[in-house]
Amino acid sequence: MKLKINEIFYSIQGESTYIGLPCIFIRLTYCNLRCTWCDSEYTFESGTYMSINEIMASISQYDCNLVEVTGGEPLMQSECIQLLQNLELKKYKILLETGGSLPINKVPKSVIKVIDFKCPGSGMVKKNLWSILDDIDSKDEIKFVIKDQNDFDWAEQKVSEYKLDETNPVIFSPVFNILDYEILAEWVKSSKLNIRMQIQLHKHIWSPDLKGV
Repeated sequence: MKLKINEIFYSIQGESTYIGLPCIFIRLTYCNLRCTWCDSEYTFESGTYMSINEIMASISQYDCNLVEVTGGEPLMQSECIQLLQNLELKKYKILLETGGSLPINKVPKSVIKVIDFKCPGSGMVKKNLWSILDDIDSKDEIKFVIKDQNDFDWAEQKVSEYKLDETNPVIFSPVFNILDYEILAEWVKSSKLNIRMQIQLHKHIWSPDLKGV
């Protein structure tokens, strides 16, 4: 059983409510979406096949208990579920970054799912699979990447419609170098919903184009 791995690295968590914490990243190859603002197109095809034992051995070199499995879209590879199960057996605290378009019902219960539903500005809004909300619990996080006012208004409507801010952390993140931080901050301040703004911390610590951070 092998997965196509784009990269494995140790860094600072740049997103989610775990922002700022040291974290091991396992980035899987392939994605079923093509968002207009994608910052990880290099994950679409390139990578190296690794067995789960090889992956576990690779991450064991880091003295860290927090692991994020990301992509691309990690759930495109069915073997991802086995990887998550193995991480769970080794008592890692696990984050799974997924794009909100694929089922999550087989993801182990202990995994913290960060679900990145796609706004209209991404060009992928029709791919959102809202039925996966039936398979989340209070520890899971909902994220919207905001490109403009239309995206913000749409995301607010979805948060209200599904009452997401009553049950889960809800994160609004600006498209890097497109939406000004101050503008999004003002929108979040004026919102009556329980939402939080976030920026991509790693892009301010290192070069925005640098991989493996």
